[in-house]
Amino acid sequence: MPRISAFFGIIIRMYYDEHNPPHLHAEFQGNGAVLDFQGNVMRGDLRSRTALRLLRDWIDLRVVELEEDWELARAGRDLNEIEPLK
Repeated sequence: MPRISAFFGIIIRMYYDEHNPPHLHAEFQGNGAVLDFQGNVMRGDLRSRTALRLLRDWIDLRVVELEEDWELARAGRDLNEIEPLK
């Protein structure tokens, strides 16, 4: 599963050949969650409100790039790395 970004200990990945709705996989300190591109947790738990808030802020800033990567993943093409939250 390609890593598309990482910041403050949060690692964000996106699978190829994935199912709808568009979403990302995030990991923080061994805990994982799946979030849609509106920042809603679909499955899992990062077990950190701060990490979840930072991730949601990043999603809000990068939703267009996430959608582009989603389409690339669905087409089986290389994903673009997305700028981390600073």
